Amino acid sequence: MKMDPFLRGTLAVSLVALLTRAGELKLPAAFAGLPTVASSHSGRALPVEPDAPCPRGTLPDGNVCVPVPDPNALGQALVEQQNEHHDRSGQLRVYDQIPRRPERPKDFRKYRLPVPVLPDQSFVTSGYDLDRPDAEQRRGAELSAVGHGGVDLAQARGTEVHLVNLENQVGDADVLEVGHLFGNSVVTHHTLREAGALREYLVIYGHLESAAPGLSHGQSLKAGALLGYVGDSGSPGVVHLHLEVRRAREGVDAGQLPLGQVNQNAKTVACDPRNVLELVP
Repeated sequence: MKMDPFLRGTLAVSLVALLTRAGELKLPAAFAGLPTVASSHSGRALPVEPDAPCPRGTLPDGNVCVPVPDPNALGQALVEQQNEHHDRSGQLRVYDQIPRRPERPKDFRKYRLPVPVLPDQSFVTSGYDLDRPDAEQRRGAELSAVGHGGVDLAQARGTEVHLVNLENQVGDADVLEVGHLFGNSVVTHHTLREAGALREYLVIYGHLESAAPGLSHGQSLKAGALLGYVGDSGSPGVVHLHLEVRRAREGVDAGQLPLGQVNQNAKTVACDPRNVLELVP
């Protein structure tokens, strides 16, 4: 079981406090008998005046103050940027999007994906391009839309599609909707810790042959749960999985969005999936 990083940090620093009280972390003899406080920076016990309150960044634990992880250091804030492209009628469309952070690997093989990937397989048939200049965004005679807010993963028809958790996710994901968006689609709802705040994200699994039976709105799912099967619904003859990640705008209750509003720029912002997919160890 993967432990939440915030909880893992809290347990680690609590161990420091226990070791201190057990005598494993020694204080100078001059300070013997004085109450101690663990530094929020070093994790070591330091002498303080009797009855002194715990300083900022620590919490009381018996007769010591235990440093707690800074939530602002967990889950880097993802910054929205504005971009634009011309649609098929020639009208300029302005939208927001979250480009890949430079430190995140470009290669999708570095990430946990909802379908298996063979080592020598060329599997990304179309990638995220909403951060590119207008002329470099995806266009094609058979495409009704311009630009691509997700990634298309090639796999054999009928391949199982499994739920992936996102980095800094809090709790389990749940099913938002099952229906027709990008062909047969399943949309899952995730809560992430991002720069000290909780933000809501939606993941779209599209062009499925069919969704897994029994999925329903609000159903809680753990990583690895079966969501459906790779197909070409909504993209006849082009068998692949469309994987798209979107962050809900402030004030939007993502858990109650109708399926038709999931990918509307006014409700959610397209995010390069590599920002939030878990890295393969």
